[in-house]
Amino acid sequence: MGELGTRRAGAALTGKPAGGAPPGGWDSALAAFVDYLVAELNRSPRTVRAYQADLAGLRAHAARTGRAELADLDLTVLRSWLAGQRAAGAAPATLARRASVARVFCAFAARRGHLPNDVAIRLAGVRAPRRLPRVLTAEQARALLSGPPAPAAAGGRGAGDGGDGQPSRRGRAGDPAVAAAARLRDDAVLELLYATGARVFELCGLDLTDVDAERRLLRVLGKGDRPRAVPYGIPAARALTAWLESGRPVLATPASDRALLLGIRGRRLDPRTVRRILAARLAATGGPAGVTPHGLRHAAATHLLDGGADLRSVQELLGHASMATTQIYTHVTPERLRAAFEQAHPRA
Repeated sequence: MGELGTRRAGAALTGKPAGGAPPGGWDSALAAFVDYLVAELNRSPRTVRAYQADLAGLRAHAARTGRAELADLDLTVLRSWLAGQRAAGAAPATLARRASVARVFCAFAARRGHLPNDVAIRLAGVRAPRRLPRVLTAEQARALLSGPPAPAAAGGRGAGDGGDGQPSRRGRAGDPAVAAAARLRDDAVLELLYATGARVFELCGLDLTDVDAERRLLRVLGKGDRPRAVPYGIPAARALTAWLESGRPVLATPASDRALLLGIRGRRLDPRTVRRILAARLAATGGPAGVTPHGLRHAAATHLLDGGADLRSVQELLGHASMATTQIYTHVTPERLRAAFEQAHPRA
């Protein structure tokens, strides 16, 4: 992205002009920070918006304490900001993220002359608990993927509403061909989520050209616009082929463009609909409630490691920038510990 494009991106995300203001104020510092996030750190628009929301909260808190100018920001203000959120019941993970955002922003502002010094250098981090993700067992995953159609699909819509975040167009909802196509789509969605461990936004963002059917690979664009190729197995290949040959042509419209997965109205599938697809299928197969599409990602990683995959390969599959993120899946079940003991211990 060129300099002009970067400035425009920063201005669009902040609502403030990205250039022309001298260093020192909140507006110019925030605009420059967004430029930095986009152009140098290659952060996604979603991440940039999250940073902006956290910094808007910090700015409002500073103003309430009589420190409306950026130059008046200090460690006391930062600590009171986090303390107030803790008292209001903010989760430890939220506090940890906001403390991290404050440290990154203040370090940047000091380097660029928007602050006289890095006032957050002594801001202590908040340790977020590393909770084990809730995952399906292999048996539950098998039942989910081979189970009966969800009740909503039998009624003519697929498991969800209109499939693209909008109510389905009257006249299509009761069409048996549309219902059958939606079921094929739902099967492909669930098979691919579990087979590839893809994030839901990655899956919904796939285009037809991202499928390498011959090698059974998907070209996925992950966080920070980092591409990766992920394999999928024979069951997912069968579900995907059925969708492409018999399902997608039924739902496709001129608005479908290149999208791989479509909603009932023919537009690109919405992540909210994927959540409804999964919830309906779990209910229909007697699976545990509350499992999200990200839970299928957790299940894929856990089952790969249980099956003997090495941690580095799982990191590559999931698109984690850091091995530390992948290591949360290395929790040891009693069954796995018993198997390892019996295989390796001389006195087993």
